[in-house]
Amino acid sequence: MVLESTMICIDNSDYMRNGDFVPSRIQAQQDAVGMVCHAKTRSNPENNCGLITSAGGQVLTTLTTDAGRILSKLHEVTPNGESNFLSSLRIAHLALKHRQSKNHKTRIIFFVGSPIDCDEKEVIKVAKRLKKEKVNVDIVSFGEEAANTNLLSQFINTINGKDGTGSHLVTVPTGPHLSDALVSSPILQGEDGAGAPGIGGGSGFEFGVDPNEDPELALALRVSMDEQRALQQQQESREPAPAAGTGGAAGAAPAGRPAAAAGSEEAMLEQALAMSMGGGGGTPAAPDFASMTEEEQIAYAMQMSMADQAAEETPTPMETDQGEEKKKGDDDDYLEVVSDPAFLQSVLENLPGVDPQSEDVRRAMGNIARQQPPPKEDDKDKQK
Repeated sequence: MVLESTMICIDNSDYMRNGDFVPSRIQAQQDAVGMVCHAKTRSNPENNCGLITSAGGQVLTTLTTDAGRILSKLHEVTPNGESNFLSSLRIAHLALKHRQSKNHKTRIIFFVGSPIDCDEKEVIKVAKRLKKEKVNVDIVSFGEEAANTNLLSQFINTINGKDGTGSHLVTVPTGPHLSDALVSSPILQGEDGAGAPGIGGGSGFEFGVDPNEDPELALALRVSMDEQRALQQQQESREPAPAAGTGGAAGAAPAGRPAAAAGSEEAMLEQALAMSMGGGGGTPAAPDFASMTEEEQIAYAMQMSMADQAAEETPTPMETDQGEEKKKGDDDDYLEVVSDPAFLQSVLENLPGVDPQSEDVRRAMGNIARQQPPPKEDDKDKQK
């Protein structure tokens, strides 16, 4: 794993006010610089970055592993003045010399969005010095690429030499997004060709998201993917099975399910249906399990089971007649008891405050005697 210290030079000249990059050159450059900074710091926890401006040569941040500090300074930059290419390179080189980790490789990433007004000999001289100090330089040329391509190509070729490949020139034509052109560039791909974590497709994490950085987003993407897979499997299981006459076995397993598992599940469902329909009067036609999903088969088995349970709880006509006869017999016995004058006379004698010999009680007893039902057949036989 490569350990690297990187100084990023941003172009803050007046040319950055142009709107040929959306929404403007300065804002497109800020997004691209933020992406590069995250890529460098995430590739290795010990990597550090610094930030300087090319117009004025101001060091905004020294080398640091805190990407948030760099981004906060980055968004404070506004277009002002003219860019000085050579002076900014010397300042960046000097900042890298004062790095704390001497075993880190050194690199300068320079964003050039304005014409370079420098002597070609001076540019080549600075390139040779950077090569001697083993400093790699990546240049992102945008906006004014037609005016700068030849000079920048000589600069990169001088640093790399005949066999060197550590420095790169990325020329970005006018387009909607500057950062999109850098995703697949050598600046972010690294020496092994793999993208930096969280950038493009070479993240090394599922869905390109680091769970340590954004666990909620990673969980949401994982749940969404699981739901999509379940939906796809359900749609595959609804595909019709091959008919028996076409060479396929009747009741073949649905697509996407193992034949043995589908057969065992189907056998269990058929057994449950047979048990639930065992108490019925007739044998209903068996459903076509091959064309039914698991959910439909289970729902059908539960429906048949609930129907049989309801049938068991419904009383038969014979049970209904027996219940009505029993209820009628209980009512007759009750009427016979309450219509017995001797029984009522004994009850009245035991009630406090009631005179059984009063006129009202005798009148009521007489009315009850007149309403007494005729004796049953069994009573007539006993009297004989």
